[in-house]
Amino acid sequence: MSNVKDFGAVGDGKNDDTEAFQHAITDGDGIVELPRGDYRITKTLLVDLSKHGRVSFNGSSGVAKLLMEGSGPAIFLRGTHAKTADPNGFRPEEWQRERMPMVSGLEIEGRHPEADGIRIEGVMQPTLSGVLIRKVRTAVHVTDRARNLLIDHCHFYHNTGIGVHLDGVNLHQSIISDSHISYNRLGGIRIEKSQIFNLQITGNDIEYNNNRAHEVPDADDIPTAEIYIDASEGLVKEGTICSNTIQATYSTGGANVRIIGGPPETPEGNRRAGLWSISGNLIGSQTDNIHLTSVGGITIAGNYIYNGLRRNLLVEDCRNVVVGANCFGPRPGERCTGIRIVDSADCVLSGVLIQDGATVAKGREPIIEEGRIGQVELVRCRRMNLSGMQVLDSHPVGVYLEDCSDTLLTGCSVLDEAQPGRMTAGIRWVGAGHHNMISSSRIGRGTEGAIAVPDHVRLHNNLLDE
Repeated sequence: MSNVKDFGAVGDGKNDDTEAFQHAITDGDGIVELPRGDYRITKTLLVDLSKHGRVSFNGSSGVAKLLMEGSGPAIFLRGTHAKTADPNGFRPEEWQRERMPMVSGLEIEGRHPEADGIRIEGVMQPTLSGVLIRKVRTAVHVTDRARNLLIDHCHFYHNTGIGVHLDGVNLHQSIISDSHISYNRLGGIRIEKSQIFNLQITGNDIEYNNNRAHEVPDADDIPTAEIYIDASEGLVKEGTICSNTIQATYSTGGANVRIIGGPPETPEGNRRAGLWSISGNLIGSQTDNIHLTSVGGITIAGNYIYNGLRRNLLVEDCRNVVVGANCFGPRPGERCTGIRIVDSADCVLSGVLIQDGATVAKGREPIIEEGRIGQVELVRCRRMNLSGMQVLDSHPVGVYLEDCSDTLLTGCSVLDEAQPGRMTAGIRWVGAGHHNMISSSRIGRGTEGAIAVPDHVRLHNNLLDE
């Protein structure tokens, strides 16, 4: 191993150890070993894998720290991989010199306002494990092209920019797991201008990624998200968000999970973002918990989703969204809940339990977002199937539908057991439409009755409160 102190590094937090590190990278045996110490650097440590060969950093199980006192990334892993992950697409020299650079057991702390953590570009199988990055701008910045990225057991904490930024990258087969990503001002995990397939985000704690802890003046209105996926200038498909805690403090326009697609890129109507599963997560305390715009092919199931200041789930201009057995609810005395689906088609809500805060708030009035009409709202939607839902303690309306067609609501319970009751109607359906039905449902009475629908809605075998 190439002990950096053998190349002249001091590790006292005062001397500039940049040249010693670069010497160890260039002329060492490939394992850059950092014994316990604080290593001050003033320029990026460039690891040009095509020139230096296989290189990894070992921070001695977390006892070593890099203090980055210059602008740019503390460590820049650069390769030349330019094709896919197909075994036939690799040049022999990539396997010989460039594969799987690792950074492990190391802390990186920013000491410059434009310092970043780790940049990855053109690398096959980059692996970060047991890394702590704090007080930089962006903790991990992946760009250009990469394959088989692994990030696990890491801490990206209290950075002025983004925790993990997948930025203008062509990236397939990647996993971000078992990590803490929190208090990053501009977002936890952010994807934009990229082509990404096969991305798993699993087992992480992702929280408080907005301006609240940074208190930058006039920056509270910058929309952020714990997981922000913008495919309007790319493709982001085939991914999972599973078994995470994804929580926040409320921020203007913020979301826990925000996915933006774009216009269909083919005549068949495929969306730029889709083929995603969101399951088994705890998601809460943001303006919108899950906010989807112009995506196609999303499954949301097995989550507890709570305290959406505006909505728990907001779906706009989407196709093929399945919302399965989730629990939507408040924490006592905090925020309301709600599902709103607009200008969408071919979606299913099944086995959903959604309860407003009236019953559990111990007498306190829940906050109701201005403009909310119903606990569940469908506006200008087609071919929608709502089944087996429990919609409880709603205000003002349980289920509100407007200008919807080919929509079936069956086997649902819409009830208000709050004291005093505040629901104005169980189901209110307005506007134009055709081929609609409400059947085999239990509908409670509000102050204006149980159900009000136009002639194009068929009623069959429902149990209504008198």
